[in-house]
Amino acid sequence: MQRLTGKTVLGLLTAWMIAGTSRATDWPTYGGDARRSGVTDEELALPLSEAWQHRTHAPRPAWPQPAKQDFWHEQDRLTSSITFDWVMHVTGADGAVFYGSSANDKVTCLDAASGRVRWFFFTEGPVRLAPSVADGKVYVGSDDGHVYCLDAGSGQLLWKYRPGPEDRRIPGNGRMISRWPVRTGVLVEAGTAYVGAGVFPTYGVYLCALRAADGMELWKRRLSDVSPQGYLLASDTRLYVPSGRTSPAVFDRRDGRPLGTFHGNRRGGSYALLDKELLVYRGEEEGSLAVSDRDKKERLALFRGLHLAVRGPTAFIHSQNELAALDRQKHFQLARARNRATARKNDAEKRIKELRKLGESTGLQKLDGELTKVRKELDVIREDMERCWIWRQPCAHPHALVLTADLLVVGGKDEIAAVRVTDGTVAWKGKVTGKAFGLAVAGGRLFVSTDEGRILCFH
Repeated sequence: MQRLTGKTVLGLLTAWMIAGTSRATDWPTYGGDARRSGVTDEELALPLSEAWQHRTHAPRPAWPQPAKQDFWHEQDRLTSSITFDWVMHVTGADGAVFYGSSANDKVTCLDAASGRVRWFFFTEGPVRLAPSVADGKVYVGSDDGHVYCLDAGSGQLLWKYRPGPEDRRIPGNGRMISRWPVRTGVLVEAGTAYVGAGVFPTYGVYLCALRAADGMELWKRRLSDVSPQGYLLASDTRLYVPSGRTSPAVFDRRDGRPLGTFHGNRRGGSYALLDKELLVYRGEEEGSLAVSDRDKKERLALFRGLHLAVRGPTAFIHSQNELAALDRQKHFQLARARNRATARKNDAEKRIKELRKLGESTGLQKLDGELTKVRKELDVIREDMERCWIWRQPCAHPHALVLTADLLVVGGKDEIAAVRVTDGTVAWKGKVTGKAFGLAVAGGRLFVSTDEGRILCFH
């Protein structure tokens, strides 16, 4: 196995940094794109200064904080798996910023340069996920059970759609909400809007595709074992649906046909992102991220982490107290080799156990030799995987992560920071009020959302 040298690492990082561009770009949906990558080629000119601050009511999340301890599994300091509405996440396009509120049931458009309110639109229930912007239209879902399409310039209602079978309301979070609330946001790709509605499969849960121009239903599926909560993700052919409790479910974009779940439908959460070959989602262990081949569904890694961002050959992994850079191409090649070797080891151990149970000695010596060989091979692979780490740095800002052309921006309590991608050192810090769970970059500006209902612009 070839060892990764400092010279090689510097060359790789420099190459994709040069490939970046300083042109102003939009952030039209949560995470910046349909893969929820949290990555932009835009540059932020340091040092940043606070340009404006917009204050509104603090969010009212759909789910309470978790218990402090899980005595059964011997875990403490538990983190929540359903975090999509802890702040008013913003999107930005064409000089405007948009957000929805779970506190006052409305969608608001701000001027990106000044923070001035351009328009607002009321729904009949909490708006928990960020609007999506496409072709001069704003798409948003509400706990009132409807999808809304608004004109981005004026906020005028263009069309409205209800995925559920009827307009029935029930008590929820101290409010009257639809029996089929929309808690996936609206994903718009190639002229089609995708949305999920409903939380409890016993009531009926729906996944829909609509024509984005006018809201005409293209297909609708009733789901039996999925609770869609969090932002939908899309590849060219598939939809990935996060859930509050289990790993993401997969559906065909053409007709909504179910294509299974990841890694045995284990514990998951609302956080997920797509890479060209990989799906990253909350792992079954507390504070972990699982990484799987998005087509084969082969588990490749389980990292200690909360967020991940990818550019080129490098993955940046963000945990409760650390930020690290990994040669992910080499690491996942080794992970596949490790999985193959592990399968051979398990097979050899199984056959040895069977022979010994039967009292047979024929073939045992050969199998023992094979087992010793594969165990040594696994030791070498694990050592090579450890060498894939490029750098690791302490990080006291665990709440959010975005990747710009040359910086990692992280959100913490009462503070945000910009970290250099080359070595993980801090290049800049800024003050905020509250926990910065929301970050977005658009038009050369950094937008920060905190759990106290504040939206700040740094420029």
